[in-house]
Amino acid sequence: MSVLSGKKIVLGITAGIAAYKSAYLVRLLIKKGADVKVVMTPSAKEFVTPLTLSTLSKNEVYSSFTSEDDENAQWNNHVDLALWADLMIIAPATANTMSKMANGTCDNLLLAVYLSAKCSVYYAPAMDLDMYKHPTTQQSFKKLESFRNIQIPATVGELASGLMGQGRMAEPVDIVSFVEDNILKKLPLHGKTVLITAGPTYEAIDPVRFIGNHSSGKMGFALAETAADLGAQVILITGPVSLNIDNNFVTVLNVTTAQEMYNIVHENFKKCDIAILSAAVSDFSPVKTASQKIKKKENTITLSLNKTKDILASLGEIKNDKFLVGFALETENELENAKTKLKKKNLDLIVLNSLNDKGAGFKTDTNKVTLISRDNKVHPFEVKSKKEVAKDILQHIIKQFHA
Repeated sequence: MSVLSGKKIVLGITAGIAAYKSAYLVRLLIKKGADVKVVMTPSAKEFVTPLTLSTLSKNEVYSSFTSEDDENAQWNNHVDLALWADLMIIAPATANTMSKMANGTCDNLLLAVYLSAKCSVYYAPAMDLDMYKHPTTQQSFKKLESFRNIQIPATVGELASGLMGQGRMAEPVDIVSFVEDNILKKLPLHGKTVLITAGPTYEAIDPVRFIGNHSSGKMGFALAETAADLGAQVILITGPVSLNIDNNFVTVLNVTTAQEMYNIVHENFKKCDIAILSAAVSDFSPVKTASQKIKKKENTITLSLNKTKDILASLGEIKNDKFLVGFALETENELENAKTKLKKKNLDLIVLNSLNDKGAGFKTDTNKVTLISRDNKVHPFEVKSKKEVAKDILQHIIKQFHA
């Protein structure tokens, strides 16, 4: 999944020969999961048709304040378009349009949308070599940079005039990559690796039966998706669950037993900056696993159990400067038990759940947590969706991690 997935993008198209590439740009943005609305200058329609762009974007294409076909139609509100957008891309951006952008000239719908935009604005210059080098164009670049507009640099190549030089609009695939990279660099967890454990572990009694718990993995998967959305590379180590995750920034490693989870967590711990252990790891495993299914011959059966290795405590002993987060699911003396676990296992943060709270616990789509930081400060939250809880946890980690 791309960082552009779910993003609302206004694509501005101006009257340059490179406008023919904009159809491919729309297609790429849609493939990335973005919702695209196209705004054209009136002259841009001489280079690429609104029909093509509306077909590809599956949205109406705008080029004037009112409908040219229906004089009684509602006007196209430039403010609504500007505020709808999460980001704006102007490609191609001609010397004429950039000059107007730089000087506040507003003589068409596209420029009105640009001047009303509150979001990040990217622009991809496209013009002939001499126009690109002209001092007025260079002055436009400086002004637009001072306005915090983001230039997608033109490339060197063959131009429409037949000359070779700088001024060729970046290729659509490079425009998309540039925007993705720029967004990622601004995210708070960019450059960080986050290790997350999720789900239950199963400890085999025989080839058919196991010791396990009711964990669905929903909390851990929500944490993984949210961490990726915040720019992190995520290593998700999960026990047996029915969940899937489709994100280019999440690597999923599947395990079954507590020992397998212990081994894979330790193999990957050195790679991470932050570790969040939300898995419900079994505390015990059978001393002996029967090789054949145990027959129901007696009314009772005795099962001998060994303690499993404490993954969280083992990481607390070696964590150094890594930020370590644990979970505590309690049924009594919740706060005291969680604070004890925080200190005993050398954690930076512990997330407390209580099975006594409605909306918390296993298999639900909601959770109610209390965060307890290393300095014993307590931060209670109300019942929320697990996605919202994941955001609360990660925002708290980001504040602590950068403190």
